[in-house]
This record gives sequence, C-alpha cells and structure tokens, in this order.
Amino acid sequence: MDEGLSNLLSIFFAAGRPLSTAELARGLGEEEAAVLRRVQRLAKQLEDGSYGVALEEVAGGWRLIVHPGRVELVQRVLKPRPPRLSAAALEVLAIIAYHQPITRPEIEAMRGKNSDAVLEGLQERGLVEVVGEKPVVGRPRLYGTTRKFLEVFGLASLAELPPLEEGPRLLLRD
Repeated sequence: MDEGLSNLLSIFFAAGRPLSTAELARGLGEEEAAVLRRVQRLAKQLEDGSYGVALEEVAGGWRLIVHPGRVELVQRVLKPRPPRLSAAALEVLAIIAYHQPITRPEIEAMRGKNSDAVLEGLQERGLVEVVGEKPVVGRPRLYGTTRKFLEVFGLASLAELPPLEEGPRLLLRD
C-alpha cells in the first residue's frame, strides 16, 4: 500500500466517523477530485478483505468499517450489543424518515398515539432533530432525521431507504 493510501487509512481509523471528501481535501490541502480518486483507490484495495476492514460510503462521507467477511469473527470476540430501539421508537423513526419534515401532531395522527416521550428519546440519541417550524398557526416544530441516523442505519442518503410497501388491504363487503 502506498504512503498516500496508508495516510488515508490512518485518518479514517482515527476519525471514528464518516469524513467527506471536502473535509479530507481541506485537511490535506489537496483538490477534492484528487482526494476522491485516492479514497476510491483505497476502497478498492480494501475490498478483498485482506486488511480486515473496508471503506463504506455513508451519510455524505466515507468511514472505515469491519470487512463483511470478518464481522462474525469480530462479533465472536467482542460480543457487541447493537443499540436497541423499542417498537414505538422504530415506528416513529420510520414515520419521520419517510415523511420528513413532519410535525408531532402529524406523527401522532399516523400512529394514533402520543409520541412526546418517543420523540424526546430519539432526539437524545441524536437520530432525530428539529429542522424548522411549519408556517401555520401555532408554528409547530418540524422533525427530520439526522446524519447520525444515516450512519446508524448505514445509508449514504435518504434515497437509499427501501420503498414503502403497501400494508395489508382490508376486504370490504358490500
């Protein structure tokens, strides 16, 4: 591995979060296009799993992850606990992800339940944030997902969310 790729690998390892090519270019004092080519070369070199890590494009940047071929080994040794979200939290998170920006009353109308505590918990975890106010009487807060949401769910952007599937249809009798 050449020194340029080795330097990038060190930066990604130390960062512990996704880094955009713009952020890397600023820090390295190089053109963004040149940095992107080098990041893509590094990703290609790590693809076979021989280093045990891979680069993943997520949340508008790149991050170092355990290579998919090594995940089972790492889990066996480290026994990681994935973050747990309640069914209610997942439900509210899905509503926000697919309908953002959205107000609390709109969320509650979809769920048929109060969502104050769930919204607060999602905000504390950094998965949801207030993104503005709706221009109507009372100016209710609008909620949206965060960059951390994309990171946690391994998405480069919201466009990567799976398509919404139709729910079960009710059979109506005449």
